[in-house]
Amino acid sequence: MTSDPVPVVHPVPFWRRPFRVVRENRRAYLIVSAAAYGLAIIGFVVGLLFPDLTAAQAASLEDDGTADLVGWLVGIPPLFALTILGVNLVRLSLLTIVLPSVIVPFAGLVFFGYWAVETGITLVPASPEGWVALIPHSLTFVIELQAYILFLLGAFLLGKYWLFPRTIGATNRRQGYFRGLQRIGQLALPALALLIVGAVWEAYSLRYLIYPLSQLIL
Repeated sequence: MTSDPVPVVHPVPFWRRPFRVVRENRRAYLIVSAAAYGLAIIGFVVGLLFPDLTAAQAASLEDDGTADLVGWLVGIPPLFALTILGVNLVRLSLLTIVLPSVIVPFAGLVFFGYWAVETGITLVPASPEGWVALIPHSLTFVIELQAYILFLLGAFLLGKYWLFPRTIGATNRRQGYFRGLQRIGQLALPALALLIVGAVWEAYSLRYLIYPLSQLIL
């Protein structure tokens, strides 16, 4: 009597693992996406309804020197793109989403929610030229927000596996915590790729696209 051959299980290629994580957690991904876009849209509507809030945000950028720095960097697209990538990766992805979540479950989701509303307010244009600039910048925001959504999904899974380790087949919270960190690491690769694309598009579109669009539309 011969036994059935043991099926060969091929490991999932590294580059496909993030897509598997998203597919296995499709519902959570859709909820996080809806919340991220929804909060940004709410902030934008609030900025439209209360222009003083938008003006206050703009004044804050002027006072802390951010506006002047951006004005100088626009003329040097490669350096501008590198600066954008650094800010988006370190300040927003790591310090706002990931780091708080590895200390307190789901904390990064709360901090990002506040940032999304605040950013929505900031995006409201104050001039016709600003509305023109919003055309290419909208694509920038969509690309970068997709990257943040992947980090948010990772933060959500970390909190879920940390508090409820059995949902990932872990025997204790310590094991669930480390499996959550693995998910963040797997999702970080496509998130980084999106942040790079977004930074390059933002830097070069602001440098070379805004003026021709303004001449065409206004």
